[in-house]
Amino acid sequence: MNNFFATGGPLSHHISHYESRPDQLLMARKIASFLAAPEGGLAGTPEYSDVLVVEAETGIGKSLAYLVPAIASGMRVVVSTATINLQDQLIEKEIPLLEKVLGREVAAVCVKGRQNYLCLHRWYQHRYSPQISLVGDEECDKIEGWLAETEFGDRAELDWLADRAPLWPKISAHSHQCLGSDCPEWSNCLVNKLRKRAASARILVVNHHLYFSDLALRQRGFGEILPRHEAVIFDEAHHLEGVATTFFGTSFSQYQVYDLISDISQQAEVDLEVEEGDRIIGTASGMRQRVDSFVAHFPPQRGRFSLLEFVRANDNWAAEIQLVVDGLKRLADDLEAISRRHENWQVLTDRAGEIHQNLCFVGLLDPDMRSSSHVYWYEKRERAVSLSATPVNVSEDLQASLYSTVPKIILTSATLSTAGSFDYIRRRLGLGDDIEALQLKSPFDYASRTCFYVPGSGFPEPSTPGYDDALCEQVEGLVKITRGRALVLFTSFRGMDLVAEYLTAKLNYPVLVQGTASRTRLLERFRAQTDSVLLAVASFWEGVDIVGESLSGVIIDKLPFEVPTDPVVQARMQAIREDGGNPFFDFQIPRAVLSLRQGVGRLMRSASDGGLISVLDARLFSKRYGSVFLKSLPPSPVVREMVEIKNFFGMLEENQN
Repeated sequence: MNNFFATGGPLSHHISHYESRPDQLLMARKIASFLAAPEGGLAGTPEYSDVLVVEAETGIGKSLAYLVPAIASGMRVVVSTATINLQDQLIEKEIPLLEKVLGREVAAVCVKGRQNYLCLHRWYQHRYSPQISLVGDEECDKIEGWLAETEFGDRAELDWLADRAPLWPKISAHSHQCLGSDCPEWSNCLVNKLRKRAASARILVVNHHLYFSDLALRQRGFGEILPRHEAVIFDEAHHLEGVATTFFGTSFSQYQVYDLISDISQQAEVDLEVEEGDRIIGTASGMRQRVDSFVAHFPPQRGRFSLLEFVRANDNWAAEIQLVVDGLKRLADDLEAISRRHENWQVLTDRAGEIHQNLCFVGLLDPDMRSSSHVYWYEKRERAVSLSATPVNVSEDLQASLYSTVPKIILTSATLSTAGSFDYIRRRLGLGDDIEALQLKSPFDYASRTCFYVPGSGFPEPSTPGYDDALCEQVEGLVKITRGRALVLFTSFRGMDLVAEYLTAKLNYPVLVQGTASRTRLLERFRAQTDSVLLAVASFWEGVDIVGESLSGVIIDKLPFEVPTDPVVQARMQAIREDGGNPFFDFQIPRAVLSLRQGVGRLMRSASDGGLISVLDARLFSKRYGSVFLKSLPPSPVVREMVEIKNFFGMLEENQN
């Protein structure tokens, strides 16, 4: 490791202006020794896994720091990421670089969810359906040409196909539609081909959703997606609890039923005589009407709400949901009868049975089936309703499915600690007190290349009158100092829309607003228009990588506390309270700290970057808990007056010149 990362070493010959990074080497050596150490526990027990936690802030070069020892170990290692961007970076940039340095091919493969790959059976059904055969279809012609070239049928190769093109769902390889060995295209299956490649690979790059889908399937006895492996590296590991929550929970949505009905109708046209086909399609259509009637009883307000409270206030709940449950049972029985004569209908039968079972669990029909370890809630969107039962704490599921099955687990991210402590992430993920941990600070020069602005005394707190007006005026003043070139992050759409309307009328700089174009298009424009201002919420707090003159300021409206009315957040806070803890300090503050650190991290993406970091929230200094946030942020000099920001930018430009 010392030689590989050294100045003048193998890596330096393939990277221009290479400089050895001591902490990158430290991380690589730590991971190498961790992977080489003998297994410490007994397989099948929660103590089986050895766990290493590494917080590597921006500028460390963590992806190479874990890839090099992973490749050198000779183990089969899964690298799991939270974002497609990082997945693509590893496969298209980092691993090809290491192949050049090492002078040999690295047995690596990227594995995505099945829905990202084409299903040959569904493709031929669609391609040669009467509607397409008679009139022709330009998109289908392109797909046919592509199939002669593609290796695994990855949708990402179709850059001409729109993100929401209706064609892809009709021909993709969803797991719930797979006929398995009964499929006539089984021997040519592109997903099977990918699985064979994965079985021989030493490095598998996946995303967290796929990895936890695999864990959940194994836990339920439904086989596995990924081959067995000796180690897993979770990059962007601060997302693990959220992803695990999704896959260890249970849900029912109207669109699960709609998709099933659509597939029944399509399969009936192929397999069944007219009379039998009309009969099962009629049953399926009646099921759709029942679901439509059921979801119409939910209030129109969008958001996530307690299902228990809704049920208690609705005297007709049992009768309403029983109609759907009975309809699903009848549909499953009818499908079972057909599957006795047509084996490929067993997949549809199983899906109907699973949807029926899920609704019985999440629908609170039987008090004896209710789980005290789950929180029951529903979500209303513009055109959809879903019911969910979510585990309040995922640590037991992780111990049963992850920590007892994989010998070596590495968790890494730029943001895993709060105020220098890993206690929060350790508690939420059910990690023991004895886990190994390494904390590596960013090598970037925050002290001289950035300043951190919080408004001075007299600036109103977010919940007090006058905050909205003060926020708009402050953002305007800051953006004029940075001469555009600012990413303004909000904790709500309401705040974003308020400031967007104000700035559009006040600024001469281009004002870009989330929702007016795709995320990719907005970021492209932000990079190209170097004096533009980008206003955004949610996903823009992470994964935005703008290097150079287009970004000289990151402005955040307020501390990113989660909405306390969210039913899952409420349940987790209550569990902490019942356990003798303080939900605000043990849960809400750490989560807000990690989110804030992600947002602040958008500014410095290279050693030559610099500029303004600003959080327009007086609570950083007026509240006792503000010190926890301040201790968790980079060592930027704190300023409280705008004139100090002007002076800072003057000095920064002088130094650059």
